[in-house]
Amino acid sequence: MDAAQQTDRHDLERRVHVDLPRIAPEDMSTAQEVEAPRDPTGGRDTETEFMLRNGAFWP
Repeated sequence: MDAAQQTDRHDLERRVHVDLPRIAPEDMSTAQEVEAPRDPTGGRDTETEFMLRNGAFWP
């Protein structure tokens, strides 16, 4: 290596933190555990209820 390459390598080694532990790609995650939201209709069939209330089945 010439002097310029040695100086560049020395600068890089000084700036890079090599004492940090390596992290495996499968351990890298941006997901977060969450609870499912509550059912906004409360389990009811709102479309059928609307049609029954408003006489959609009547001729």
